[in-house]
Amino acid sequence: LQMAQSLKSESIKTSPIDGQKAGTSGLRKPTKVFTSENYLENFIQATLSALGDSLVGSKLVLGGDGRYFCDVAAGRIVEICAGNGVSEVFVGQNGILSTPSVSCVIRKRQLTGGIVLTASHNPGGPDNDFGVKFNVANGGPAPESFTDKIYANTRSIAEYRVAKGASVDLSKLGRTEFTVDGKPFVVEVIDSVADYEELMSSIFDFDRLREFIAGGTGCSVLANPLHGVMGPYVKRLLCQRLGVSESQAVNCVPLPDFGGGHPDPNLTYAAELVNAMRSGSYDLGLAFDGDGDRNMILGKSGFFVTPCDSLAVLAANLECIPYFKRTGVNGFARSMPTSGAVDLVAKRLGLKCYEVPTGWKFFGNLMDAKLISLCGEESFGTGSDHIREKDGLWAALAWLSVLADKRASVEDIVKAHWAEFGRNFYTRYDYENVTSESANQLMTDLQSRLSSLPGVTLTGGGRSYTVASADNFSYKDPVDASVTSNQGVRVVFSDGSRIIYRLSGTGSSGATIRVYIEQYEAAGGNVLADPAETLRPLVEVALSLSRMAELTGRDAPTVIT
Repeated sequence: LQMAQSLKSESIKTSPIDGQKAGTSGLRKPTKVFTSENYLENFIQATLSALGDSLVGSKLVLGGDGRYFCDVAAGRIVEICAGNGVSEVFVGQNGILSTPSVSCVIRKRQLTGGIVLTASHNPGGPDNDFGVKFNVANGGPAPESFTDKIYANTRSIAEYRVAKGASVDLSKLGRTEFTVDGKPFVVEVIDSVADYEELMSSIFDFDRLREFIAGGTGCSVLANPLHGVMGPYVKRLLCQRLGVSESQAVNCVPLPDFGGGHPDPNLTYAAELVNAMRSGSYDLGLAFDGDGDRNMILGKSGFFVTPCDSLAVLAANLECIPYFKRTGVNGFARSMPTSGAVDLVAKRLGLKCYEVPTGWKFFGNLMDAKLISLCGEESFGTGSDHIREKDGLWAALAWLSVLADKRASVEDIVKAHWAEFGRNFYTRYDYENVTSESANQLMTDLQSRLSSLPGVTLTGGGRSYTVASADNFSYKDPVDASVTSNQGVRVVFSDGSRIIYRLSGTGSSGATIRVYIEQYEAAGGNVLADPAETLRPLVEVALSLSRMAELTGRDAPTVIT
């Protein structure tokens, strides 16, 4: 415990800054925007003010993914919290906390909320991206009703409050007590991993997993956090607790620019892991994104498990995880663009499967109401009701639990799943940094033609598809009856195939157009066919229908998943 001097808060005059409207998961902008005068201060003040009567005396957690500007921002935010009557701020050591860990800390310590410094899977550095998001008392991302308040505050802000001098050395664990305007203010620097480690050890059978990894036949794991926040978590849980060799946990030092890489766990940006897995030396390959909520699962020789299949396989095998033996399974949910593979498991198990808009906050209500236990998104996010965020390392431990139970390879488990449930062939085309004008024109053009599409036959690659329905997805929350509209254009065909077009809300500049293409092959059919060949005709239809090349000038996507 360190005692510090008495401080006084002060008001600093400011004025509104345009564009501080949060996207799917917080506010993400180029770092140079966040480092401009009062930009961070305005947004943090607007966020704290949105707490209303809950602000004074509140307790918050603060941490981030270690990207450039995180350390400086954390120090400023602590002083702004002090100036606003917050009573206590828990900060991850060195400012490091994974997004799942923030959710865990909020729930364990019953905090008012948490501030996460991350732009997730976006690159970091002075010439790349930074971000801030707020998580509420259930541990999940702030709902739209709360982010709308933040945005309204950014439009009318005239001052921010700060208590200068309420700073601590974030490299040293411990509590520091201040007095601000005569009231106590405490900053506690906490072990970034400890609370999360405790939670994971209560969910999974660590002794069994350690035996599985270290046993005679041994499961050889290769983990790559891509120089993001997950390095310390991988070292503590996988290496120290489960016995994975330190040499098989690579890129584990969080770096401000993620080592110059793109901390997005997919086949394009985690190519280093893909290539290493192709050697055939490892049984399970794991990659995580910048803030640790996304994951990629690879089997021996680089066998890729799509996020949609990963969710479905885990849903069908939750009995392998001790936590679910205790709690039971309430139901499942997926984001609308995610394939229907998990729906087939739900139907077999007699459970409900909910379809929600993209954004983890939509799963939170369902979890709080005990309607679902497992959920996921095609964008490499998987999680359960243990916290209110997607959780990359949880997914890795869940897969290890299934492997330990089945004593079969990743590839054999996935192929057995297809043989039982059929296969949802699936791909996603991302067109990144498209001009906002052309992206909006493409979506507007599609929207204008929706009513005329049903009954129309579209042809691609010598195959014909008849449109059964076409709409722009709208969601009515079964818990609070709130309605979320314009969540993506859906074109559904008579054979159950789907094409979805959506603008991403996670970029910091320009626009990203995502095109999702799905085709179902029933059990007993050719479930082992090549996905690219199987989907080629439908891809042709998708690009032709949207006039992608004509409207964007792009003849190929930036990323294919």
